[in-house]
Amino acid sequence: MTTTSTYLVDGMTCGHCVSAVTAEIMALSSVVTVDVALVPEAVSTVTVVSEAPLGRAAVAEAIAEAGYGLRESKSPDDPESPT
Repeated sequence: MTTTSTYLVDGMTCGHCVSAVTAEIMALSSVVTVDVALVPEAVSTVTVVSEAPLGRAAVAEAIAEAGYGLRESKSPDDPESPT
């Protein structure tokens, strides 16, 4: 069984940004796929499919490592998502 989570990311502007975020998230344990819907100079959507639920803190750290910012999660089933 897989888990799909969607995150909002600030600051990405190009394909290099997408590659950096994708690589950092793919390095997390249990991640199967990462899909980025790039919106240059705005908020992009990152969808992550994993074999187990990911902690929001781990995803935020991976995105920060790539040089970008994580906004509030769009996944209502994210146990660490603010309500």
